[in-house]
Amino acid sequence: MRLALGLAYEGTGSPGWQTQASGDAIQDLVEASLSTLAGHPVATVCAGRTDAGVHALAQVVHFDTTAARPLNAWVRGVNARLPARVAVQWAREVPDDFHARFGARTRSYRYLLRRAEVPHPLWRDRAGWVFRTLDVAAMREAAAALVGEHDFTSFRSSQCQAKTPVRRMQRLDVETRGEFIELTLTANAFLHHMVRNIVGSLVYVGTGRQPAGWIAELLAARRRALGAPTFSASGLYLAGVDYDPVFGLPSDILDPLGASPSREP
Repeated sequence: MRLALGLAYEGTGSPGWQTQASGDAIQDLVEASLSTLAGHPVATVCAGRTDAGVHALAQVVHFDTTAARPLNAWVRGVNARLPARVAVQWAREVPDDFHARFGARTRSYRYLLRRAEVPHPLWRDRAGWVFRTLDVAAMREAAAALVGEHDFTSFRSSQCQAKTPVRRMQRLDVETRGEFIELTLTANAFLHHMVRNIVGSLVYVGTGRQPAGWIAELLAARRRALGAPTFSASGLYLAGVDYDPVFGLPSDILDPLGASPSREP
C-alpha cells in the first residue's frame, strides 16, 4: 500500500529535509517514527528537499508499507513519536503510481519579509528582516520579469545539481501585510537557493540599490556572480504542492501568517 502524508515543520536549527549521518534531519525523524508505527523500515520520498533553516507548511511525502493501520493512526501515531517541531497534517491512501516528487505539477513557496527599524526576537527565525524602507511597487515591477519560462542561472546556487537551469515561473506576487511583505512564488520546480536569491535581488531593488529593470538584465546575463547575496532562510516556507486532482490531495497555498489560504489561479 502506498500512502501520502502532508507535513509541517519548523526548520530552525535543522539541517534540512535530506537525511544526515547525524540522524537529526527532518527525513530521519519522520522515517524513524513511521518505521516504529509500521513495524518495518520505511523510506520516504518528498516533494521538495528543503534546506537548513527552511520551514514547511505543506510538505508532501509518499511511502510504501505492508502495515494495515487506519489513516488517523498515520497522523496521530506518527505525531506521538515526533518532536514538537514536526507534525503530520493529513494522510491519504494513493495509487502505486503516485510519486510525491515527480508527480508534483507545481510547488509554491512563500517568503515572509519583515520591514522594521529594529529586529524582533519572536520573528528572528521565522521572517527575513530589512531595516531600510522598501519600494514595494518597484519590487513588483521587477518581479514581473521573472514570470514565465526562463534560464534562472543568475539565481542558482553554485552547488545546484539540477540538469537544467530552465524553470517555468507561474506566479511571483509581492504583497504587503502590515509590517510584512509576503512574496509568493509558484513554479514547476525550483533550483537550489533560487527563491532566496530572487528575494535578495528584489530587496536590492526595493532599497534602491538597483532599478526595477535590473532584474530583467540579471536574468538575461545568466551569471550568478552579478546578483545579490543569498537572503536568509528564516523567512522561507514551502507553502503548497499541487498534484493532479485525481489523487484528491490538498492543494491550497498556505499562509505563514495564518490567514485563509489562497487558491492557485
